[in-house]
Amino acid sequence: MSSDIQLFLQQLVNGLAIGMVYALIALGYTMVYGVIQLINFAHGEIFMVGGYLALTAIWIMASIFSGAPVWFVLPSLFFFSMLGSAALGGVVEKTAYKPLRGSPKLTALITSIGVSFFLQNAVMLIYGAREQNVPEILPPLRVELGAVSLSLVQCVLMTVSLALMVFLTWFVRRTKLGKAMRACAENPEAAHLVGISTDRIIRLTFLIGSALAAVAGALFALNYGSINFHDGYLAGLKAFTAAVLGGIGSIPGAMLGGVLLGVCEGLGAAYLSSSWKDVIAFLILVVVLLCKPSGLLGENLPEKV
Repeated sequence: MSSDIQLFLQQLVNGLAIGMVYALIALGYTMVYGVIQLINFAHGEIFMVGGYLALTAIWIMASIFSGAPVWFVLPSLFFFSMLGSAALGGVVEKTAYKPLRGSPKLTALITSIGVSFFLQNAVMLIYGAREQNVPEILPPLRVELGAVSLSLVQCVLMTVSLALMVFLTWFVRRTKLGKAMRACAENPEAAHLVGISTDRIIRLTFLIGSALAAVAGALFALNYGSINFHDGYLAGLKAFTAAVLGGIGSIPGAMLGGVLLGVCEGLGAAYLSSSWKDVIAFLILVVVLLCKPSGLLGENLPEKV
């Protein structure tokens, strides 16, 4: 196999890995928008908090359960990160967004930006402004698949991300709570009339989206070996781009958009320049908004009034 094809396949896999992280974050954007038509720009900071909570879990287990096996440490840090971020998402929804229901959409949008800055600076004050190194908890093994080489962290990242996407799809389509979420997204007034608690469903949506973002933050920290308080800003914007690319409000669209964005970013870094990968992401956003504003899997729906 030629070196050019090998490079292409390797960057394709690398892009797929980071694309799944974007997809997990984008799911939170698209779920919240689907239910209450709010672009929650603080969602990127929930992702970042998830990464810091994973780091905190590693520190705690290193001091209390020193020498604990990987099969115990990895699920524990995921659980701790998801629990903390879900609680944070619920608090943000109840204190910042719930009082603004019925207000103009611009009011809630500006509030979400304010919450984003608040969380970013709160984390900076708690953990410090310097980048924090994340200890390696997985052995530095690599899996060879023909011409493609994957680290053990990448394998875990793709496996966990794919499993969560499949679970979310099943949850939304097959469970009563998932059907209630779809009903609220379709017509919240009618859902309330048939006995569905819209407040409960909205809070559940924030909890699930925040938990998914937490897993993405933990996987991001493990993959790159570091975390910074401003990582959520750029990752959040890219995930928003992924949600728009796939079709804001569409769960399959968020998954597809995240994967496509990651692949385009990985290939662009290989064939253009790694410094251009962020430009590529936002160039894709501009092109999609100009050519197909509803996204790849989105539908052109009339504006709700």
